[in-house]
Order: sequence, then structure tokens, then C-alpha cells
Amino acid sequence: MNSHPLKIPVGISSCLLGEAVRYDGGHKSNDYVRKTLGEYFQFVPFCPEVESGMGTPRPPIQLRHTGLGIRCVVVKDHTVDVTNSLTSCAAKQHDWLAGLCGYILKKDSPSCGMERVKIYRNDFAERNGTGLFAQHLKTHFPLLPMEEEGRLGDPRLRENFIQRVYVMYRWKQLNEASATPRALTEFHARHKLIAMSHDQNSARELGRLAASADKKNIHQILPVYGAQLMLCLKKTATPGNHVNVLQHIQGYLKKSLESDDKAELCETIERYRLGQLPLIVPITLLRHHFRRQPDPFIEQSYYMTPYPQELTVLNEI
Repeated sequence: MNSHPLKIPVGISSCLLGEAVRYDGGHKSNDYVRKTLGEYFQFVPFCPEVESGMGTPRPPIQLRHTGLGIRCVVVKDHTVDVTNSLTSCAAKQHDWLAGLCGYILKKDSPSCGMERVKIYRNDFAERNGTGLFAQHLKTHFPLLPMEEEGRLGDPRLRENFIQRVYVMYRWKQLNEASATPRALTEFHARHKLIAMSHDQNSARELGRLAASADKKNIHQILPVYGAQLMLCLKKTATPGNHVNVLQHIQGYLKKSLESDDKAELCETIERYRLGQLPLIVPITLLRHHFRRQPDPFIEQSYYMTPYPQELTVLNEI
């Protein structure tokens, strides 16, 4: 049912794949990214510092408050300003960036850091900056799922990123196929429960948008729906919202479950709510019941199988 592509195009800071592009001639190879995510993502490596003409090795750079605002300068010679070359280089990458379904950035980098990058004011640093290339991505591709390799160590952030990449892939497929109102309605039905697990109000608004689409307004509705969907999914799903979704799914079984099976399912969902079980336990139990009593809506939903099982991180409590 829920088929997945072999590879999804995802941009990545080159050093995370083991490419020797760091200022010191080294790299920051990340095994999880390369060996696990690399089985499903077609990584497109890019190093803005190298591509902008800075050599390897090269003098390290930093973000710094100046009379011209925040600039990117060489650490040992603040008169060497590389801001314009980095921003100009970023602006030239639009075409291939537009084809991506996600991006993994190098944390702390003055070019690629997504958040909490050091900005120096005289000899003091504040961790409230964004790398110049990362800022370009945020400005020009605000709906693109982005994450730093360091934050991928957090199970919920990792889950959120992988899920958004797959949803973005399916959304791009829908748009490339010249979406019809019916196709949008079907897309929403398959993603409704996922949206509910992130934000109940946003999920309802998405439903209203999809229902309002017709042949005359579909091209106006599509970008609005896509933007609201990705903003909804950017909010990390909470246990409380998951419980609501699990109980909603349970409702499709109310006529077919024996009393002891119903009691077991209710107890399992409650134990998940209390933090005693990981989410995969009630989901696995629900899958078991729906194999015996299939339901067309649940069968088509991506909620319980949002991406390949090998990437599942729902075992974390």
C-alpha cells in the first residue's frame, strides 16, 4: 500500500558525507546520516565556502557585528569580508535547491549553521545567529524541511524531520502530476491523521481548504494548502495529540473489537499517554487489529506507516 521511493533528493553539507572541505582540510562525517539516511535519501552535497571560491584548507571565518551590520569575516583578519561572495554563491543555486525535499546542515557553521551560531561583538560571542547559506535557505525555501546533524540525535526532532521529508516528496509528486480537486482531497485524507498529531486546529483548516477546492480555484488552493501543511508538520507532534489520533483510529474498530481486545487497546494507549510505552506499541497493536478487520480509510492513511520501517524511531519513549 504505502510505497516509498528508493531515493529522495536531500541537500547536505558536504563535510557530513566525509568530503574534506572543512577550513582545516578535514571533514565531519556522520555515520547515521551516511549509512542509515543514505539508504533512502539521494544526498546532494554542497559546501558554500568552497563553492564561493575559498580554498581548502583556508582561514576560518566567523559572523561578527560590524558598522555594516552582521558580516562574515576571517577570524584573524576582520578586514577580509567574505559575506558578499557567500551570499552571491547561494543565490546562484536556486534551480537545484528547488528540486530538494529536505536539507541537512552542519551545526555551528558560520555558513551552514541553522541556529545558535556564534556572532561576535568585540571579544564576546552570542549564540543567536544563523549561517549565511542556511539563512538563504530559510528565506527563499521557507517550507523546505531543514535540520542540523546534531539535532538529529533527538528522537522527536529526527522523527519530525524524516516525516516532513517524505510528506514533501509526496506533495511535490502531487503538484508535478497537475493536481485535481479530487487528487488534493485524496492526498489530504491520507495525511489527515499525521496533521492531527501535530496540530488539531491546523488539521481542521487543511480539511476545509481541501474541501473548498474546485476546478476554478485549484491552482490558488494548492500553494496555500501546501504552505499550511508544511507549517503544521514543522510543529513537533506531542503525546497528547498522538493519543487523540490513536483514539480516533480506535473508533474505526468499535463494532469489530471484542471487549477484552478493546480493554487491552485502551490500556495500551493509556500507558503510552503516561510515558510507560513507546508509540510503536499501540500502533503495532492497531495494525494487528486492522489486518483482521481492514478499513479503507485507515488502510490508505500514512499515519501508521509514514516512511520505511527501517527509519522508524517510534521505539523511543
